[in-house]
Amino acid sequence: MAKLAGSGLQVASRTRGLIAPRVVRLSVPAGMSIVEAERAVQRINSKASADADSYYYTDGGENTAGGEAGCAAPGCEASTLVGWEPVAVDTCEALPLIGLVDTGIDLEHEALKGQPIELLNISEEPGNSSSLDHGTAIAALLVGRPGSITPGLIPQASLIAVDAFSKGDGTADRSDVVSLVSALEALADRGVKVVNLSLSGPPNKVLEAAIEAARAQGIVLVAAVGNNGAGAEPSYPAAYPGVIGVTAVDRQLNIYRRATRGPYVAFAAPGVEIRMAQSKGGSAVRSGTSYAVPFVSAAMAMMLANNPETDVEKLEKYLQDTTRDLGMPGKDTTFGYGLVQMANLCSAPKATPIPVAGAVSSVAPLQHKGQHAP
Repeated sequence: MAKLAGSGLQVASRTRGLIAPRVVRLSVPAGMSIVEAERAVQRINSKASADADSYYYTDGGENTAGGEAGCAAPGCEASTLVGWEPVAVDTCEALPLIGLVDTGIDLEHEALKGQPIELLNISEEPGNSSSLDHGTAIAALLVGRPGSITPGLIPQASLIAVDAFSKGDGTADRSDVVSLVSALEALADRGVKVVNLSLSGPPNKVLEAAIEAARAQGIVLVAAVGNNGAGAEPSYPAAYPGVIGVTAVDRQLNIYRRATRGPYVAFAAPGVEIRMAQSKGGSAVRSGTSYAVPFVSAAMAMMLANNPETDVEKLEKYLQDTTRDLGMPGKDTTFGYGLVQMANLCSAPKATPIPVAGAVSSVAPLQHKGQHAP
């Protein structure tokens, strides 16, 4: 750090280093490019990982006119597509602790008030807080109160949510690498088993190291494949190995028109014209790959409820085998393995427990503050 300071690179912030080597954000002096800053780090420590502090955005997509009124289940008709029923969730044993990395949440919304939700705020820009709509919508899809206008898929589960977003220089909520790593650390520290990541952005070496470390601790990471269209580059963290990438389909099982495609797409779930809770009360009909992610997060949580020590890959394989195949036979780049099915997941066959490796990478990632064009 002293040598970097001598080069003009000053420490702006750092993570706690709970799941991976500590990430340090460095401010880059005027006249020095990001590439030059990365080279300076490599000259001082060739084993360090360095990358730009990339921005990541929620995948909420768009508001959609229409939709059914008076939902009796999450997403109205959407729930029937995946075989979700309240009685099926009631057969689950102890649901694992669920994590959510998103924007802020309106905890006073009638669907969320009184639900077991803890909200952590790690934003480094307290005067530039995130909006509440996206986080409120995702939280309600997961644990919304039964009988409310937007009931959740697993309302009995406890949720720890981290507000890792801020408004930045514009109107769109955005997060960065340091904030996302800090969020993952906070959730891992609390013993979370499944993390919902309805967000996406560019590849980043430092974020990838943190993702690998979280997976090494047995945490299930479920992420949106992105809303950049069929010909777009892969979206991250969904495209990282071991992360479960989720795309969105409509009620006719057509792919969401803005969904990104690629070999990293693992599952499809309802995400078009879904009725969502919105901040300050009420609901709205929205579309986006963000809204498909909670269906798969809930599915993994339901299987873990009765199989808490089972290897995650075996549970994912069971989910693959029970999907409804869409598109080309077998796994494809549009729908992945197909439409996730949630019936009988709490009674998924138990598999032989496999110890989770505790070792993590010894590479110390160093972080630079720089803008990445979204």
